[in-house]
Amino acid sequence: MKIRDAAGWTMFIFGVIALLLGLVGLIRPEILLSLLGFEVIERAQRAASDYTIVFMIASSMASFNMGVYYVLAALNDVKSFYRWTVPFRVVTFTVFTTVVLTGIAPKPFLGVGAWELAGAIATGIALTKEVKK
Repeated sequence: MKIRDAAGWTMFIFGVIALLLGLVGLIRPEILLSLLGFEVIERAQRAASDYTIVFMIASSMASFNMGVYYVLAALNDVKSFYRWTVPFRVVTFTVFTTVVLTGIAPKPFLGVGAWELAGAIATGIALTKEVKK
């Protein structure tokens, strides 16, 4: 198991970042809320019906798992997985950017969309260069 090319490195790096951010969110979801530009309210001040922390933990678990998938795909050179991620990461960029532009999410949330788009472009370029060889 090793990373064989640039496309694999883009997947590996994205995976490690997703895994680490997921871990942070599992341990302390308020840190992620802050990074994303959301107001952080102490847990004791939250209403019993406020499930923000639960949602952040669920999202963090998804990020952690996704990170593991990306790392394993990179270490096993699963090119079909690489190709599948590119369009879906563009969709993620579109959705996350739209929620900021419509005022649903704060501006720092654009960073998530930008990260997804940058990763999609990097992986797409690397895959295209490999095909041309």
